Amino acid sequence: MGVVEVLDPVAPARAGGWKVDVSRGERNGRVSSEWFNRPDDERYLSLDDLWANVKGRSERSRSRVVQTADIRVEAARDSAERLHLVLPKAHEPVAPTHWAFGQLASIVGAPASYLRQLPAPLAGINLQYGLTNHRAEQVKTFETEDGRTELRAVTGPDYGRIHDHELVEAVQRIAGNGTGDTRWKVPGVLDWSTGVYNPDVEISRDTTTLYASDRDVFLFLVDDHNPIEAGRLPDGSPDLYFRGFYCWNSEVGAKTLGMASFYLRAVCQNRNLWGVEDFQEIKIRHSKYAASRFAHEAAPALSRFANSSPQGFVNGIKAARQQIVARTDEDRDDFLRKRGFSKVESGKIIEKVLMEEGRPPESIFDFVQGITRLARDKTQQDARLDMEGRAKKLLDRVG
Repeated sequence: MGVVEVLDPVAPARAGGWKVDVSRGERNGRVSSEWFNRPDDERYLSLDDLWANVKGRSERSRSRVVQTADIRVEAARDSAERLHLVLPKAHEPVAPTHWAFGQLASIVGAPASYLRQLPAPLAGINLQYGLTNHRAEQVKTFETEDGRTELRAVTGPDYGRIHDHELVEAVQRIAGNGTGDTRWKVPGVLDWSTGVYNPDVEISRDTTTLYASDRDVFLFLVDDHNPIEAGRLPDGSPDLYFRGFYCWNSEVGAKTLGMASFYLRAVCQNRNLWGVEDFQEIKIRHSKYAASRFAHEAAPALSRFANSSPQGFVNGIKAARQQIVARTDEDRDDFLRKRGFSKVESGKIIEKVLMEEGRPPESIFDFVQGITRLARDKTQQDARLDMEGRAKKLLDRVG
């Protein structure tokens, strides 16, 4: 193997970006799913704009614990299809959002989908009965004023809220505006016709990876002006990676807070991540001490990854390439069969490496690449994730 070095930065292999090999590593569709499902009003072009939105919303919000028996349900006078809630010591009724209505129905054990089909007066009677007779006497409400007062969340009294703006602020501390004023930015785009990844693409509503809705935030950024070389491809060209991370949160209880860091080779137009390696993820439930865990675990972990040297990753790839575990066909088949792969799967894994590398697998890295390529052929998600997990476990043994 050639000398491994960190390129920081390197001259582009060709104008407009770097040549990458996305047949290696794993494909991750999480960001693509977010990109596909977000309407224009949930897409932001900078972290500053995103922060201003979620911070302003937080400043217009209040949270309090109330007795369920003290909540009064009213059918709106101007609409037979809408309900309002009158909370203790409130000056005016609040309108539950679609999400909050579902939470409230779940808390009292009523099917939200069924209640939504009923006329408002009848749905109100059922919901009022559930609140009055609810065994858990207290709930925590989260109300936001924006022209009218909306009830955005109803949770248990010990719900540990981490505000969306707190996560955005943690990202801003390492990524600035997310538009290139620091190393971290909205990603570029892979040109499938040439295999060149171009980091310099205009940030628009079609390309941005900064999202926020009334119930969550999601952010994805990369350090794609500073490629990392970790070995060589069969043709002798460098195998290039970039660092990336995404994170998410919901201050209204729609999902956990979480962060994932990884190395990747490219991002395509529909925001699939290609050639992903060394994927690491942490999640924090919004339990009683969630805010403390965010301050002491999640935010520092993000900062450490953003500022750390990639040398550990490079050395791990180098070790995996150098660790020869099979030199004969019998060795290769035996290596895979001992790790739970069937005879057919073993043959396909060996064939994948032979086709891509021009030789059968010998090192740990060869086998990992063959397994991840075979995983992509799996049509069932569980089978694909299982195979990708086994590949990661094999690589982790080297580290």
